[in-house]
Amino acid sequence: MDEIALRLFRAEDAPWLTERHGTLYAREAGFDATFAPLVAEIIADYLARHDPAREAGWIAEADGRPLGSIFCVAQGAEVAKLRLFLLEPEARGRGLGQRMLARCMDFARAKGYARMTLATHESHRAACALYARNGWQIAEARPVHAYGCDLVEQTWEIALH
Repeated sequence: MDEIALRLFRAEDAPWLTERHGTLYAREAGFDATFAPLVAEIIADYLARHDPAREAGWIAEADGRPLGSIFCVAQGAEVAKLRLFLLEPEARGRGLGQRMLARCMDFARAKGYARMTLATHESHRAACALYARNGWQIAEARPVHAYGCDLVEQTWEIALH
């Protein structure tokens, strides 16, 4: 796992990305079967409508095997949204998440976005700690029932300039 490349997302990555989100979120967070179809919808929308001049998705890969993903999509003229951030369990704790987050944020800055936002859940403690270490702040938190679970949904934001 020494040589991990970050390459652009391709359409043929969609089945893996959908399956891994469904499997990992079920195993680690107790999400039900409604989550994977939502991920598939987000990916299909990205493939159909994304603007390659302002949006990108990356796959972390070692020896041809995908290990993670992260996306930067437009939420408006000035705001980018981080989406579909995922790391396989064996790829965690090695700085790859930091590298992926930095790539996504650097891309957003380079494309002229003033700030970024993301939605997550309080239960994703490692990801939330990573966001906080990088200067992101919680803008909103609210209890929800989603994917068969009681969760605290969080919106995080960061100014890019």
